[in-house]
Amino acid sequence: MDLRHYLRVFRAHWLGMLVLVVAAVAIAFGWTLLQPRVYTADATALVQATAAAEDIGTKLVGNQLAASSVKTFVNLGSSRSVAERVIADLGLESTPERLVSQVTVTNPLDTYSLKVTATASSPEAARDIAESWVRGMAAEVNLLESTDETTPGLVYLAPIDSARLPTSPSSPNTRFALAIGGLVGLVIAFGYAMLRYTLDRRIRSVDGVEKELGIAVVGTLPEEKSFTAENRLIPQDGGTSVNSSSSHLFAIAEAMRELRTNIQFMDVDNPPRVIVITSPLPGDGKSTTASNLAITLASSGERVILIDGDLRRPMIGKIFGLVESVGLSEVLSGRAEIGQVAQRIPGRDNLIVVAAGKLPPNPSEVLGSAKMHELLTSLANEAIVIIDAPPLIPVTDAAVLTQHADGAVVVATVGKTTFEVLGKALGNLERANARALGVVLNRVPRRGTGAAYYGYQYHGDYYRADSEPSDSETADAEAGPRRRGATIA
Repeated sequence: MDLRHYLRVFRAHWLGMLVLVVAAVAIAFGWTLLQPRVYTADATALVQATAAAEDIGTKLVGNQLAASSVKTFVNLGSSRSVAERVIADLGLESTPERLVSQVTVTNPLDTYSLKVTATASSPEAARDIAESWVRGMAAEVNLLESTDETTPGLVYLAPIDSARLPTSPSSPNTRFALAIGGLVGLVIAFGYAMLRYTLDRRIRSVDGVEKELGIAVVGTLPEEKSFTAENRLIPQDGGTSVNSSSSHLFAIAEAMRELRTNIQFMDVDNPPRVIVITSPLPGDGKSTTASNLAITLASSGERVILIDGDLRRPMIGKIFGLVESVGLSEVLSGRAEIGQVAQRIPGRDNLIVVAAGKLPPNPSEVLGSAKMHELLTSLANEAIVIIDAPPLIPVTDAAVLTQHADGAVVVATVGKTTFEVLGKALGNLERANARALGVVLNRVPRRGTGAAYYGYQYHGDYYRADSEPSDSETADAEAGPRRRGATIA
């Protein structure tokens, strides 16, 4: 993975990562609230010699004597005897062992001083223990040096700095705890994002499909939230005019034109004439894609015949507002001719639509029949045939139907279809000796990770005209989203 992949992963899971970091910081803060407050106070004493400094030699001897005694006094500072003196002095309800654990005696580098650091649950207790500890050590030193705790010996301990009252607790360190919590949260958030990326098998990008499955992505269709069950068709003008009532459909119309171009130039010498539009599972938008692809091809001047080959859950008739009682099944059963069931769409002279008709009990056998093959062969001589077929995984209809076509375009949904599901659908085509022309990624997000990758945020008004559409284009644009009345050809 390079930096772009990491950024894409973080952008996809930034909200979850943020929640984890905030939760870690909140837990750290809660931990500090539950911890007992500990205050620290320091007191300092100086190791001195009683010999008067009458000359330099005597002074040097005294300093040497003090220096040799410092290390001994440091060890004396952690003795039980000093702790017992402090307990008696302050009237503490504690054991010597426990009190010793609250006090640390150190010798600052290159000095003759001793630093006593005491901790307690209150500022006053910490200050009193530090000062009493110095007094207790001084008494023990006198006892060792002169056998009288009140009389200094050759070396004695002189307090030089009384303990100051702490103004804030030394533990817990809230800032440090929050910093550690934030750092731990970042690590957990990073692991969470990478785990989601590793375990997430849903399709997210064109590169992912082409690398994982080795098949070309021939189109990417942006998500269009204005589409409804009754209104999902692009207008004739494609929303290319800034004043068009359908200008909000420009992105999806431009994506369909790109798909049309990719299909037309897929094989320049022998472009596909019969194309099956299918999907791995229901709900991927295959019927909408088939309808809008047919409209886009017809808008370029091609004669197009759109056939509803889904004899289980037909949708084309509802999308265009056609008569649904007659259609493909009547032609294949011999009860009607293709010209009798073909329906023209007002304002789209190059587009003919054939509904599914009455649903047969054996759709796979009907679609795989020799009569279906003959019908498609004859229609392909006069027009480009687009067939909306059932999903590939639940039933075999699409794979059987693709055997009579030049190939199938498989529609998958970004963020929903997994690589395993799409791979199984393509495998069903391969086992039926049918050709997969490519994959169309549907419902690509316009914002966020997908938008930056697919580039839909860049279209703006670049391809739009400043002029108003013609009267016929306006009428067609207004009629496009509505359910249309149709006439039998």
